[in-house]
Amino acid sequence: MSDNPALTFVFPCLNEEATLEGCITELKTSLDQGDYAYEIVVADNGSTDRSAEIATSMGARVVPVKEKGYGAALRGGIDAAEAPYVMFADADLTYMLNHAHPLFEKAREHDADMAIASRMTGDIQEGAMPPLHRHLGTPVLTKLINVLFNGKLTDCNSGFRCIKKSAYDTWGIRGTGMEFASELLIKALKHNARTVEIPSGLRADQPGREPHLRTWRDGMRHLLFILSERPRLFEVIGLTLLIATTLLQGVSLLAGPSELGKLNIFDVHTQTLLLLLGLVGTQVYILSCTLFVFEREKPLALTSKLIGLGEGPLFFVLLLTFLADIALMAGLVIYWAVQDFHGLDLMRTLLPGVHLLGCSGALALGLLGVHIFKRSR
Repeated sequence: MSDNPALTFVFPCLNEEATLEGCITELKTSLDQGDYAYEIVVADNGSTDRSAEIATSMGARVVPVKEKGYGAALRGGIDAAEAPYVMFADADLTYMLNHAHPLFEKAREHDADMAIASRMTGDIQEGAMPPLHRHLGTPVLTKLINVLFNGKLTDCNSGFRCIKKSAYDTWGIRGTGMEFASELLIKALKHNARTVEIPSGLRADQPGREPHLRTWRDGMRHLLFILSERPRLFEVIGLTLLIATTLLQGVSLLAGPSELGKLNIFDVHTQTLLLLLGLVGTQVYILSCTLFVFEREKPLALTSKLIGLGEGPLFFVLLLTFLADIALMAGLVIYWAVQDFHGLDLMRTLLPGVHLLGCSGALALGLLGVHIFKRSR
């Protein structure tokens, strides 16, 4: 230990008395291979067992963190770190802490903002990772992050990482739960951080230990955060669906039912499908507008103008859309009355009108929600 450590190692801790001593022992054995000073911080998240006592007895510094959650504990520990590099891993003996020294050396060798000990390229012991996590959850989330944020990662969910604190302080990390892992990666990639990996692995949980991870809850947290950081995806998909289906509705109205090989297109079935897809596109686009309200990513010019509408223009957009819907319904009722309320064969003509007014109405109401949300913030 030293007053000027090169590395701070943080263990997030909630009742880990059964494994904490083993973790610190293995960590020290690894880090003592290097010619540098280090400190060990145990970010105690409200333990009611002997975790804090064990940590202190082994020379670690205990930092109490009141806010609950894995991410909250790590943020508290990282904020308290005194070294320029901060490494962290769970205190449950599942991570290969003997790889701490090579992980730190890799980070320093490449002057990396983040170094990750990848479980997926290392030795995963039998029973250490459920098949659902190993073959579906982690690979899918990792691929999604790589595609959306131009990454080259192999394990987005590894909780064994080393970060440069000066870079971390610029990323604006705010997660308090398990989604902290995804947020850290995404914010690093969005800031063009230099990221490297080493092969590591994973051990099985100690017998009798209750895992803190909840598969579906925490997996959904990761997915929601990943998607929330890329509103442009929803913007492009939503606008594409909305514009394409609206144009095709116009074609169906002008061209009428047509034969394409053995397919009958542009009849009422096509128009109904286009209406449904148009409404879906509208909702997806509105979702992007909502995300852009608090996301720094710059939207398209059209989206920017809609989000930035003043109260006056917004009022008239809502009013005109409402009046147009009323006019369509009133016109239909009047035409029906003129026909003595007999059956009307207007489906092919009516569906494009419903599409136009339905999508515009959904868009107007969605914008109302976006602007209410803006002001409530």
